Amino acid sequence: MTQTLVLHPGQLDLATLRDFVFTTPHVTLSPDTAETLHAAARSVERIVADGAAVYGVNTGFGKLAKTRIPDDRLRDLQRNLVLSHAAGIGKPLPERVVRLILLLKANGLARGFSGVRLEVVQILLDMLDRGVIPVIPEKGSVGASGDLAPLAHMSAVVIGEGEAFFKGERLPGREALRAAGLEPVELGPKEGLALLNGTQASTSLALVALFDAERLFQAALVTGSLTLDAARGTDAPFDPRLHALRGQQGQIECAAVYRKLMEGSAIRVSHQVDDERVQDPYCLRCQPQVMGAALDSLRHVARVLLIEANAVSDNPIHFPETDEMISGGNFHAEPVAIAADLLAIAVSEIGAIAERRLALLVDPSMSGLPPFLVNDSGVNSGFMIAQVTAAALASENKTLTHPASVDSLPTSANQEDHVSMATFAARRVGDINANVRTILGVEYLASVQGLDFLAPLTSSSPLAAAAALLRENVPFYAQDRLFTPDMEKADDLIAEGALTRIVADTLTLPGIEAAS
Repeated sequence: MTQTLVLHPGQLDLATLRDFVFTTPHVTLSPDTAETLHAAARSVERIVADGAAVYGVNTGFGKLAKTRIPDDRLRDLQRNLVLSHAAGIGKPLPERVVRLILLLKANGLARGFSGVRLEVVQILLDMLDRGVIPVIPEKGSVGASGDLAPLAHMSAVVIGEGEAFFKGERLPGREALRAAGLEPVELGPKEGLALLNGTQASTSLALVALFDAERLFQAALVTGSLTLDAARGTDAPFDPRLHALRGQQGQIECAAVYRKLMEGSAIRVSHQVDDERVQDPYCLRCQPQVMGAALDSLRHVARVLLIEANAVSDNPIHFPETDEMISGGNFHAEPVAIAADLLAIAVSEIGAIAERRLALLVDPSMSGLPPFLVNDSGVNSGFMIAQVTAAALASENKTLTHPASVDSLPTSANQEDHVSMATFAARRVGDINANVRTILGVEYLASVQGLDFLAPLTSSSPLAAAAALLRENVPFYAQDRLFTPDMEKADDLIAEGALTRIVADTLTLPGIEAAS
């Protein structure tokens, strides 16, 4: 039975959005929304009849805002706006991002403050339900005046132009609609501008990246614990009294997770007495501090993005009760840009400390394990170059993490003279996520390899389960073999959530909604 999401405009929550990203629920509009949109459409009709100049209704756009458009050309104005602004370039955005754009755009318009008819909201949801996925090039938005180019490519399909994917085939927009049993919509006054203005593209990119980052965060708690045990580290730095004295919530929660993951480890017990080491390196000892800061950041980002997902972010904003349209700047995506920059930093740091843990494991002077985690080293290189790959990705993330929100280039003949760069800020987090997932995958392989060398000593129950999951998919690295297939399998176990599910039976991992 297909799951159904009833869209109550402005009331989406994180759990619903996460489920929507990872599944394909049927979406319907709440019945009480129709009258709200009908009332808004009647108000627009009154505003047009009144004859006063209203930006985007009967004027040009941007620098052309002073150009008055005759009433008999208002529909041409909206159609031409869509076509002229569909100027994106690059690869198509992933399907799950485009699906979320459709949902968020419908969600914002359906609140009734954008001056669009019910038909405009409904076709967005119909396209979503019937699998008409607009081809939206990934590049071309500066994140102010809304995500104009991406949303124009989405809107082009609404009016029967542009391109869309349907059942795996890339088709002209009109053909894709027809194949799905839909007809294009002729846009009325304000409707093209309402579709194009808004932050739905950058917000969708950021939300998808956030939900992927949440999985990476949870996986990193597990791989970090595996490494701690494989390196025969101490769990003393995870004592709850230490973290209570600092008071950082994410740190407190992460320390508790590490204690639960380590509880019952025979490896840990084996070196509690007469261990000559006094302290572990930071990459082991400071995991709660680093991961806790990342968790707090993910939660802040989630709060910002949830607000934006439910926002009315086009321009001008329409107030039907008083027949007013007020020009403002809700389309400016600075909140999304700064949140995406913070998300990029948090995820990059998850990968950075994981790469340091991996480097520790392959160094026999630090780990006490065979050089590069392989027998007969010299003949065998073991994990030597896998660690190099992780280092390359961690270094790449340093460049990708450079904040996008601090950049701005004027557009539209200096009418739009400060922009957010939010769309790139959000899009590049996907690349950072992919790099960190691989880093964690290599750490997963290395830490389990290290645990195997400590046999017959056993780890804790949850960590043993995590190790067994890997060994079901990747055999012990007894001698050199092609390494990339092993990395890809470990990557998949993290991406699909299998690694975190295997420990979910024994402990609850914190997520972005689990704040105490």
